[in-house]
Amino acid sequence: MKRNHTVQYLILTVVSLTAVLASWNMYKSSDSPQFGLILLIVSVVGAISVGVMWALSNSVLKKFILQRVNDITQTEKESLLNFPAPMAIIDGSKQIVWMNRDFDDYVLDEMHAYKMYIGDLADFDFDKLYSEQGDKIKVNDRYYRVKAVTNKMTDSEFSLVYFDDITELHDMTEEYFQSRPAVMLVAVDSYDELMQDSRESEKARISAQLEQLMETFFDSTTGVVRKLSSSRFLVVLEYRYLKKMIDGRFPILDKAREINIGERTTVTLSIGVGNEGKTLAENEEFAKQGLDMCFGRGGDQAAVKTGDGFEFYGGVSKGVEKQTKVKTRIIANALKDLVKESSKVFIMGHSMADLDAIGSAVGLCAVIRKLGTPAFVAVDHQRNLAAPLIGYIRSKQSEEYFISPAYAIDNVDDATLLVVVDTHNPDFVDSPELLRLCPKTVVIDHHRRMVKAIENSVIFFHEPMASSASEMVAELAQYFGNECKLAAYEAEALLAGIMLDTKNFVMRTGVRTFEAAAYLRRTGADTVSVKNLFASSIETFQQKSMLITNAEIHNECAVATARATSPTMRIAAPQAADELLGINGVKASFVMYEDSGKVQISARSLGGFNVQLVMEALGGGGHQTMAGVQLSTTLREAKHMLLLAIDDYIEKSSANNK
Repeated sequence: MKRNHTVQYLILTVVSLTAVLASWNMYKSSDSPQFGLILLIVSVVGAISVGVMWALSNSVLKKFILQRVNDITQTEKESLLNFPAPMAIIDGSKQIVWMNRDFDDYVLDEMHAYKMYIGDLADFDFDKLYSEQGDKIKVNDRYYRVKAVTNKMTDSEFSLVYFDDITELHDMTEEYFQSRPAVMLVAVDSYDELMQDSRESEKARISAQLEQLMETFFDSTTGVVRKLSSSRFLVVLEYRYLKKMIDGRFPILDKAREINIGERTTVTLSIGVGNEGKTLAENEEFAKQGLDMCFGRGGDQAAVKTGDGFEFYGGVSKGVEKQTKVKTRIIANALKDLVKESSKVFIMGHSMADLDAIGSAVGLCAVIRKLGTPAFVAVDHQRNLAAPLIGYIRSKQSEEYFISPAYAIDNVDDATLLVVVDTHNPDFVDSPELLRLCPKTVVIDHHRRMVKAIENSVIFFHEPMASSASEMVAELAQYFGNECKLAAYEAEALLAGIMLDTKNFVMRTGVRTFEAAAYLRRTGADTVSVKNLFASSIETFQQKSMLITNAEIHNECAVATARATSPTMRIAAPQAADELLGINGVKASFVMYEDSGKVQISARSLGGFNVQLVMEALGGGGHQTMAGVQLSTTLREAKHMLLLAIDDYIEKSSANNK
């Protein structure tokens, strides 16, 4: 409109000025000047009128524009003030200098908000706050997506912060995740062994108590419980109820132990939980994996499997030893067939191999050789804890049993079989490269199952209730046939491994342990010769005495730290840990020392304190009564980490017992 008026007045002005000039010329040159004068006067009056009208028009237009600008500015202010979402303006120091009515009504009133640092309102991530997606906060039980905008066209230090209420979306999302179904498989540990000597009425009573326990425990949920067999249950429940069980560390484990079978035997459960799977079928698969993990760790615990890994709860009681040897016989027959198909067999234990690793490897090597297949024990001759046993076997055997891992690597072919004993973790073997190269692998181990295990093994013989790998090999040897009878010194190697891990038949000793020892004794094992393998040097004895002298008591745990590094410390440390258990009031012992730039920790207990859980918290593992870890840190920091792990374990154990 303004442009059209301007053009019109410009045309009139040009016409008026043209008329004035024409009248002037007529007035000067015309024969009748009176007529020219009249025209000139009329033209000048017209031009003046046009100018006055243009001036008046501009003034009105200017007033009109100013009025509209004022109206628009006022409208903008009113719009911001009444905008249907909380808004605020902050200055360069992030203090609130203005807020609209919704901010005052729903977020924080003006009296408290003005000049307040906006970071005090909520825990903002300011990088997110100024980003495209904004930051999510909670204020007064409402959830907001908050975003700050700064005018990039000016150098203004002020930012507009607006709050998008996403409470309904948050509640819907939360309800979606809380209602996601999880799958739980519950199994009674060693059910057949528990029931084998019970009368039918006792079996019925125990079965009824188990069913009542399951029904009572899950009645408070919306879950579905189905009995799959006499010893297994399937549970499908929402995550909201699973979360409560996880927070309570699965109290059903404690309730199950209240069911007695006989005078000294109680019922324990293993629980595999599948959660966060993409489908219900994937959660069921996760639950099966979790249950297998529980069995491999001795039972009486829950394993929650998600896409990120496992979390373990419980595991405070000792497992029940299985009396049947059917599994051992099946494994022995399968192993014999594998050996006969192989061109050669390499047997390898864990790094820093001890008497159990070397003893079980020697026993297995002996029976395999008697089958006619070349077999060798691959061991690092410089880094092991079984030098007396290696020397003893070499003195008795004309043919070499022991080779270096490097030699074994050079002689691997497509038909080579590798047997890993006394460990199932690929990071702990004496030579990871040999493990990687061998096309077929067999694992024989008694340690409680760790999350990381050797994959794609042809046979995975895992018995966490066995005292040692030597006990497992001694049982296998009995099913290899009479032609594979062990020599006396070979039986002594296995007996040495059993005696080491049982602390001379005191710790982790079951009926099958004594049966294996009796078999070895009948084969010709001499206990005096075995005892000589445990003899230590004067330096080792002094190191052990020094560690015991330096021990401190922390929460009923003896913690000893070596003040000096010695080559004999690898032998002295576990021996000192065993000796410290003899102190009154000590439930567990931990001995730590430096070796090759890393801190080694040996942990021992008498069974009431699960040192495996403490060592797992630091990245290690082992058994309930014997475990260890290796830390890449200083001795001082390692001790601090250990004490925190002990305190955390005790706190969780106390919470479970309440």
